[in-house]
Amino acid sequence: MKSLGGYLSVHRKRMAAGLAIKSLGTVAELFLPMIMAYMIDEVAPTGSVLALSLWGVAMLVFAVVAWSGNVIANRMASRVARDTTEKIRNDLFSSTLYLSARQTDEVTVPSLVSRLSSDTYNVHNMIGMIQRLGVRVPILLVGGVALTFSVEPVLALVLLAVVPFLTVIVIVVSSKGITLYTDLQRAVDTMVRKVRDDYTGIRVIKALSRTEYEKEGFGRINDDVVAKETKAGVTISATNPVMNAVLNLGMTVVVLVGAYRVDKGLAQVGEIIAFTSYFTIILNAVISISRIFVNVSKGSASAKRICAVLNMPDELVTDEAFAGEEGEKGSVKFENVTFSYDGAPALKNVNFEIGRGETLGVIGATGSGKTTLVALLLRFYDADKGRVLVDGVDVRGYDEKKLRAKFGVVLQNDFLMAASVSENVKFDREISDEDMKRAAKNAKAAPFVEALGDGYDSMLTVRGANFSGGQKQRMLIARALAGDPEILVLDDSSSALDYKTDAQLRATLEKEYPDTTKIIIAQRISSVRFADKILVLERGEAAGFGDDATLMKTCEAYRRIYDSQHEGGDGR
Repeated sequence: MKSLGGYLSVHRKRMAAGLAIKSLGTVAELFLPMIMAYMIDEVAPTGSVLALSLWGVAMLVFAVVAWSGNVIANRMASRVARDTTEKIRNDLFSSTLYLSARQTDEVTVPSLVSRLSSDTYNVHNMIGMIQRLGVRVPILLVGGVALTFSVEPVLALVLLAVVPFLTVIVIVVSSKGITLYTDLQRAVDTMVRKVRDDYTGIRVIKALSRTEYEKEGFGRINDDVVAKETKAGVTISATNPVMNAVLNLGMTVVVLVGAYRVDKGLAQVGEIIAFTSYFTIILNAVISISRIFVNVSKGSASAKRICAVLNMPDELVTDEAFAGEEGEKGSVKFENVTFSYDGAPALKNVNFEIGRGETLGVIGATGSGKTTLVALLLRFYDADKGRVLVDGVDVRGYDEKKLRAKFGVVLQNDFLMAASVSENVKFDREISDEDMKRAAKNAKAAPFVEALGDGYDSMLTVRGANFSGGQKQRMLIARALAGDPEILVLDDSSSALDYKTDAQLRATLEKEYPDTTKIIIAQRISSVRFADKILVLERGEAAGFGDDATLMKTCEAYRRIYDSQHEGGDGR
């Protein structure tokens, strides 16, 4: 089980050294008021310039030790916080990549982004603050109180009367502030989500003349953020003036009582000055406690969220019980496969089989389970019932990398990077320039790529926005083909292609990749009609399986799709 303590244990020597240095500097700081009091009450009355100078040098030495100790310790603390957070962030990012699809659905992508950004930032602040103030504040608080009793016991009673009030103020305001800042963060999340939605759909907003509507919607969310931020800020900022008021009242009492005691010869001026210095030190320590309380609360909550992801079990491990000797390369078989996301079956008792080099077309209405079929084939999820076999072996018996190396895949809503055409097609794989260009040619992407100014070195913008929908789909198909896969999966990857290009692409795949098994998922019947076998899905069930001629005779669902898309002609 990974925990924050485990990450910090690597830096225990540096932390111990830093805490020791911080303790030394803090103790040295505590002695400064006492030295000052001694100089005023004992050394100054003697009139000895030498003695006063020596004590002044001693005071300077303590001040330098206090300053240098705090600076060195703070720098060491910053390094520990930086290195720990860097390691946590790297491990968290790595863990998110290995989460199963079900785990990703459970946590949600926006939450994963938040944990990688704001949560790691909160942990960084907590680690740094604990090291900087976690030792310093207790020493100042306990040491300050103890030294006030040694300097002036009577005035220390005034301090004891004030400290409980300060502590109550800190606890009440801080606990209230945490709740308010939690509400504020939720409001900020809503605002960020709104901004992301609007920026993603900016063209649609402009096309439908909804700019003013979106501005009003953002304005309402922004006003809510401002209101929550103001409320939280006012509540937390009330700490300092209230505490200063209590302090000043206490200080007034200290000065009055101290003046009386000096006048009666019961105390000395230096002692009163030292006492007021310790009084201020103690106040600052109490204020620092409130900062620690808020940051530790935020950091602890964030650490729990981070560790929840880090400690998620690997759900899709290789199960040796399903391992076996591979049979025909490129074969795919579903045996009574049933799967549901959250109770409602997405696939129910699906059965089909295709051999090497065959083309399977999968068609059905939206929500019929087409993409779920691909997710099970690639083992993004495990089937609830039944078996999914690739090359005659249950996918649960494969090593993840070995299984997915068999596939070339274009998924729905797939992405292109803000990189060159070459980098997008090769995708950091050991693919030669010749194989890359061959894949681009077969995907019908070569003509428009070579027409670009820098050809295959031309840069794409974010998500390939400088390409049309059809160009992006052909780029994605080129990426899938470049790895020379055993099984090619095209999930609705020709929806933006014109009929002619779609037909040319299918013909090229049959000619250039005769031994590659092809699974083509489409809404358009012309994209699957000429496949060797066609699977018709309806509400998660196999409504029909066979070639075009067979399905036209035996499958009503297939005929309905054909009739709805054809008013003459075969769509070829």
